Order: sequence, then C-alpha cells, then structure tokens
Amino acid sequence: MIRQLFSKTKESLISVLPISILVLIISLTPLAPLEAKEIVTFIVCSVFLIIGISLFNLGADMAMQPMGEKIGSSLVKSRKIKIILLVCFLMGLLITIAEPDLSVLASQIGKIVNNWLLITMVGIGVGIFLLIAVLKIIFKLDLSLLLMFFYLVVFTLSTLIAFLGNSSFLALSFDSGGVTTGPITVPFIMALGVGIAGTIGGRNSKENSFGLIALCSLGPIIVVSLIGLSLNPDNLATTASDLNESARTNYLIANNVFESFGKGLLSNSKDVLLALGLIVVCFMIIELIFIKLPKQKLRQIFVGILFTFVGLVLFLTAASVGFLPIGYKIGNLLGTKSNELLILFGFILGFLVVLAEPAVHVLTKQVEEITTGAVSKKTLLIALCIGVGVSIGLSMIRIVFNFSILYYIIPGYLISLGLSFFVPKMYTAIAFDSGGVASGPLTSTFILPLAIGATVAMNGSILEVGFGIVSMVAMTPLITIQLLGFKSVLANRLEVKRRLQKIDNADDCQIINFM
Repeated sequence: MIRQLFSKTKESLISVLPISILVLIISLTPLAPLEAKEIVTFIVCSVFLIIGISLFNLGADMAMQPMGEKIGSSLVKSRKIKIILLVCFLMGLLITIAEPDLSVLASQIGKIVNNWLLITMVGIGVGIFLLIAVLKIIFKLDLSLLLMFFYLVVFTLSTLIAFLGNSSFLALSFDSGGVTTGPITVPFIMALGVGIAGTIGGRNSKENSFGLIALCSLGPIIVVSLIGLSLNPDNLATTASDLNESARTNYLIANNVFESFGKGLLSNSKDVLLALGLIVVCFMIIELIFIKLPKQKLRQIFVGILFTFVGLVLFLTAASVGFLPIGYKIGNLLGTKSNELLILFGFILGFLVVLAEPAVHVLTKQVEEITTGAVSKKTLLIALCIGVGVSIGLSMIRIVFNFSILYYIIPGYLISLGLSFFVPKMYTAIAFDSGGVASGPLTSTFILPLAIGATVAMNGSILEVGFGIVSMVAMTPLITIQLLGFKSVLANRLEVKRRLQKIDNADDCQIINFM
C-alpha cells in the first residue's frame, strides 16, 4: 500500500505542478499580479491538492471501482431486470444529489433556481439516463444511434429556449451536463458498466462497457433545459444582472486563510460524507442480498473508502479556498489588459488542467486496461489535453466577442456525431465518456471562476457567456479522441494496402522468374 501511495503521489505531483508553476509565473508579472497573501494561499492549497488527488486515486483503485464492478456483475447474475433498473436509477439519483461539483455550480447561480430543486431534478435526469445506459449494455444497443437521438432532443429544446427568449439559460443547461460526472460518480459508474458488460460477455463486451458517462451527461442538459423553458424571461434577465454585481464580492481570498480552510474542511467533509455514505449504504444492501464478499475484501473496500473520503475533502477544500478566488482574479486582470493573452492563457491552462483532474486518471487507467494497451494512457491524456486547451481558448474568444454558445455547441456536436459513423465504436464510446470526465472539479472551481472574472472585466453577462465553459471542456475531447480513431482506421487501411502491394510485387517476380 505504501508503494502504491508513493506512486500515486508521484503522479499527482507531475499533474499539479505545471498548472501551479504557470499561475505563479503569471502572478509575478505585470499582467496578473497577486498579493503575497494570495500567492502563499495558492501554494499551500497546491500542496493539499497534490495530497488529496493521491489519496483519492488510491481510494478509487481500492474501493470505488471494485464496488461498481461487483454491483454491476451481481445485479446481472440475479437476472431480475426490474431490480437492476430500480437500483441503477436510485444509484444515479443519490450519487448525483451528493456530487460536490454540482453543488459548486448550483451555488454560483444566485436566486435563478432554488439550489435543491436544481440538484434534485438533475439527479432524476442522471438516474433516468443511467437506467437507459444499462439497458443499452444489456440489449447491446448502438451507442451512436442513441447519442444521435438524444442530442436531437437536446438541440430541439435549445432552439425552443432561444425562441422563447431564455437563451441566456442555454449555457447553464449545457454546463450542468458536465459537472454531474464528477470525482465520485465517474469511478463508480464506469466500473458499474465494466461489471455489467463483463458478466453479459459477448464479442464486443469491452466496447459495450463504455458510454455510461456519455449518456448520463445528457440527462441534466435535458432536465435543466426544461426548467429554462418554464422560467419567465423578464425575471431571468433581472436575476442574471444580479450575478454580475455579487461576483465582485464572492470571489475574494479570505482575510484569515486558516479559518477559511477550517470552514472548508468542515463543509466539504459533510458533503463528501453524504456522497460516500449514500454509495456505501446502497452497496451494503446489495452486498447482503446478492454479492456476499469475503471479510478481507470488504475490509479493503472500507479502507479505500476512507482514503477516498480524506482525499476528496482535501482536494475540494484546496480548490475552493485557493484555486477559485485566484482563478477569478487572474481572469479579471487579464480581461482588463489583453484579449490575446487571455485567449493564449486559456489554451495553455486548459492543456494543463486536465492533468490535475482526479477522474481523468481513473478513466485513462481503465481505458488502457480494457483495451489491453490499444489505447494507451499517454495517448489518451495528450488527446484530452489538446481538446480541453482548444475548448478553453475558444471559450475566451466567446467572452471577448460576446456571442451565444450555440455557435460552438451545434457544429461541435454535429462533427462529433458525424465522426462516430467513421471510427471504431470503441473510440466513440471512449470519446463521449472522456468529455464528461474532463470537466471535473478543477474545471468548476478554477476554470469557471476564471471565465467569470474575464466576463465581469468586460461587462458581459455571466449567465450568457461566463457560464458555458464547462460544456466546452466536455465537448472538444469528443472530436480529438475520435480523430485518434479515424487516424487508426487510416493507418490500418494503409497497412493493408501495403501488404497487398507487397503480395502483388511477389507474384510479379514469380511470373518473371517463370518466364
């Protein structure tokens, strides 16, 4: 276990150091100068972030993934379809309600929608689509066709929202889809898919295990879009303007950092305890009825849950106390000085921030294992980094020129869905899962405040152009990773062509020799 922890710490150090060094470098320049108190807070929080990611990744390996796999496989073995669907719906609902990322987003929208109403409705959306995702695995439905149909529903709702005058709500609806697939839900849901697909078996069982994250990200977009349709456009415009006023005071480093850190630890401990508690309760009920693991395995799982708890609390506290206000201030300062530097900084930051997302490392490791090295962890990470870098750079352009997110979302998803017909289905499933995973807690607690800070500096609408950056982070990996698949298809065709040509040349030589 000590060797594993050392390995995870080394990975975390490599992940967090680049973004921390980038922020410190820019803080020492006239472009975005930070006070000494802010720099010290950021450095301390970076250290806790590294520790938190290390413990979380170790806990995910020991507990979250085994729990998800065991629940998935045991439910399928029971052959009781109603119980399978009921458990999956409840797990989707309860985990989402307790997801810290969603709480962070809900807390930043003021009085537009009641926090608990939004969180509960999003939870119902995830529960329904997790149920659909499990049916997709059981009946081996085509993921591309499912995505095509539900994105058609999403685009229809988006058009209705824009037509009715609630277009400023669009960005929030797409962001809600990105934040629901956070550090708690991703390891569990992905492992659930692996467990179900592995038990069902079949020639394409590995490919069939992906796609759950992709489908679960759609539920919140549809549900929040329906909420947007029910809102009065005049009231929405009034409350949206209040966000800009409150942002100037909500994103400040506390005078007493230690007191703020202590409050953050207490608050996040409650949230994470609730999240993990719901998962553990559901797991124990299923364990007693279906799984019945040996005591040694249960002991390992509970130790893993403890690591996950401590790691997530440290991670979320460090992100909210140090990264959220620093992200806002840097965005605000760059927004007042140079549009070009803001866009460039956004791209570089996006490239690096993926490395610090805990759930990304869970995904890349699982993808490498399931594909038996066909899709390596390194290749997938590079594709994600490029995709997220481009997405944040494009988001900064949107903030500068103040236009609707639909100009990005509709072409982006049309390209993504179009590529799905030309690449191996495995790549499509991995790509759409990666989109949800890339938009993790660091995106909502650092990148989103950065965008809000830049929006406030340019007197734009936070609700219309400040939000939406999470959905952009979730979208661009869909294209970059499928392009990897397209490249592999071309490479295979060229290899086949080369071999056929070699055979033809050999036949020609034989004919000449014969003559």
